[in-house]
Amino acid sequence: MRPGFSPEWRDPVFTTPAVIASTAAALALGLCSLYLTSALRRARAALADAAWKLTHDPLTGLLNRAGLLATHTALARTPQPILVLLIDLDEFKTINDTHGHDTGDDLLTEVGDRIDQVATLHGGTAARLSGDEYAALLPAHGSDPARVAEAFVVLIAQPVHLTAGGDIVKVDPTASVGVAVVDSTDALDDVALHRADIAMYHAKRHGGNRHVHYTPGMSMPASRLRHGPRVRDLHRSPGEGDA
Repeated sequence: MRPGFSPEWRDPVFTTPAVIASTAAALALGLCSLYLTSALRRARAALADAAWKLTHDPLTGLLNRAGLLATHTALARTPQPILVLLIDLDEFKTINDTHGHDTGDDLLTEVGDRIDQVATLHGGTAARLSGDEYAALLPAHGSDPARVAEAFVVLIAQPVHLTAGGDIVKVDPTASVGVAVVDSTDALDDVALHRADIAMYHAKRHGGNRHVHYTPGMSMPASRLRHGPRVRDLHRSPGEGDA
């Protein structure tokens, strides 16, 4: 007898067609169950990934507009004052054109990290809305809007060393920040971002690298409403859109 070979396996009871068939069925069921578990795990991961992509910006990992809206909707369940900041990089197109789109993307990611850092420090949430435009929602209770906005401006303006064409280049980014304090039940687009947008236009109009707080009576050119100011809007006639 071969070592390790048990004689009971020669017993007919273990070699009948019924036993062989049931054993094969059990093995098949086990393999099927294992496959289904793996497939289910992959499906759940795919769904989670799809859900993440619906609410997040793929470049920076920040919330996108849909994610910001969901956050605002959650905040609106409890009426409270909130601080809304709309942040637009100054002269980003020049940086992008000079150093290339890859370097521009790296800068957008770095700036996004800085904005997220300040927003998180103050108990808030950051988002990238489009291009070089970001937003942040923070609780307003007990905070000084000017000091919070200044923290964003100062951190964003720290030099960044990026790779461009195989070389390391130093970039000095700055941003124009519009600030508005609204109630959490106010509409995000029509009130909160709208007011911050107007304030940001005035920050950009006065040279950028600063923050401006929205006050009643502020306005900006009608063609720019809700889309956020850009450098090209500053070439309009003096005083157009001013309060």
